[in-house]
Formats: sequence, C-alpha cells, structure tokens
Amino acid sequence: MIRTQGVAYSYDRTTILRFPDINCASNEHSLILGQSGSGKTTLLHLLAGLMRPTKGSIAIGNEDICVLNGSRLDHFRGRNIGLVFQVPHFVRSLSVTDNLALARHLSGLKPDPARITELLKHLGLNYKAKQRPDALSQGEKQRLAIARAVINHPKVLLADEPTSALDDANCKQVVSLLEAEAKKEGAALLIVTHDNRLREDFPKAILLEKIVSSTS
Repeated sequence: MIRTQGVAYSYDRTTILRFPDINCASNEHSLILGQSGSGKTTLLHLLAGLMRPTKGSIAIGNEDICVLNGSRLDHFRGRNIGLVFQVPHFVRSLSVTDNLALARHLSGLKPDPARITELLKHLGLNYKAKQRPDALSQGEKQRLAIARAVINHPKVLLADEPTSALDDANCKQVVSLLEAEAKKEGAALLIVTHDNRLREDFPKAILLEKIVSSTS
C-alpha cells in the first residue's frame, strides 16, 4: 500500500539523508527504528507528504504523492493517510467530537456523526465527547489522536514516537489500539520509534542508520 524507492532528502544542499526502500502492504505492520540523527521523523514527514524528497518516489496505492501539489495533496493526505504524532495537537476551543468532525471537514468529506460516535465508543472516549482536549489525560489524548487518524478510513497509518511519553500500561494500550484500528481499516501501519518496548510486538522492522552522504 505504501512503497518508496530511492528516497533521499537534503536540508542544506551539502549533505543528503538516504533512506532504505519501503514496501508495506495493506494489513502489514512495521516499525521504523533508529537513534537520534538517523532521520526517523524526516522520513515520516516525507511518507506523509508533509515534506517533498530531494530524490526518489513515494507511492500510496497507485498514486505518487511526490507529484501532488497544493489542495490536491491536502485532500489526498486527508483521505488516505492517518497521522499520530508524539505530542498530539488539537484545537483547544473545540470539543473532542468537534475536533474529529473538523478532520473530516478539512478533507472535503461530509459530516459523519455516526462514525465519530462509533470511534469514541470503541476507544473508550464516549464519556469525554463533549469535553475539550485539555481535560483529557495523556493516554486519552493519544487515543483521541488515533481516532482522528482513522476517522477518514485511511489506507496508511503513520505514527511518530506515539509511546515515548507513556508508561508501560499506556504504551501497550496505545500500540494495541493502533494495530487494532489499522487492521479494522485494512491499512498499512508504520510506527517510527526508538522505544525498544515495541520490538517484541512487531516482527518486521526497518532499521535506519545515521547515514549522511556528502553531495560534494
């Protein structure tokens, strides 16, 4: 479902981060591992279309996202890619329900209150539906971030260090929810992390080394 070939990125035009090719099919779950400086977050931003690679291609389904621009890219991302960040950010003035409704609106999709109710109930947040995000615990915020990431039935689910700020109990819960939601959607799941607690749960892992090539 997501395939990359020859992806590289340069921040300063003098050095290039080069990444291994990725092929993650629907219903396949993988870790992307690496220490600081290996480019984990850069790779995730490239996979999500938040940054454009200096070289290479990134395909989701049959669409090369590297050739999409502007609103076409925004709509494609909103409808096909779910994102979970290490520190979730929400619109603080909106309720939990309204934050999920906003994710559909920004992707050009019709409102779907039944979908929101279903997700909140499944993730154990239905009793917090009318509250604002600031009233949630850290674990609850990560569950809401997962709900927002899958609200539009994505083909690819990307998570950037989703467990690093969580204790062991919440870590296991968040990982289980990510896997369960990805499986329910038939989505490819890629988790970018340096959290070694996740290793035993994911037989497939992609290791990023700190490889920086000079352009000169």
